[in-house]
Amino acid sequence: MFITSYGLFWSRSEVNWHPGKGARNKFRLLGHVGETAKTLRVVDFLNQKGIYILYNGHGPYYVGITKEKGFGLRLKDHCRNQHADKWDRFSWFGFCAVQKGKDENDERLYKLKAKLALAKFGSPSETITDTEALLIRAMGLWNVNKTKFKKATEWLQVRASEVDKYLGRL
Repeated sequence: MFITSYGLFWSRSEVNWHPGKGARNKFRLLGHVGETAKTLRVVDFLNQKGIYILYNGHGPYYVGITKEKGFGLRLKDHCRNQHADKWDRFSWFGFCAVQKGKDENDERLYKLKAKLALAKFGSPSETITDTEALLIRAMGLWNVNKTKFKKATEWLQVRASEVDKYLGRL
């Protein structure tokens, strides 16, 4: 299917959009699955490509797609442009797969494939189901039938206050 990973309602205020200099101060969009050293995986989704939604207090505010720049730079643009004061959360739906290998820039993190994953649309029914899952999750709806993505993994945001905690477990 075309969505490989996703993050729901990440907090804008938990991202360090303008880090200082030094190795510890990197601009990142860290997400995790698992909690213990045995199950924990952490990925920097800064360069992930796909669909993103900005939210404000009234719900979805803006929908965008990025195929060249990663989410990080695109979202950072929205912190400075005409949308700057109009959103406080974001969700993203990624097209690049998380690899099993580690990132060469930070051995603690899992690697994100640089290229878009080949879309495997399967049957029309599976594609329709993934599209429904994307819409339900992007809009924060509480449908009785909580449709799931066929292959995508949900990643939870690593909040600014949790970075050392999660990286320390790797």
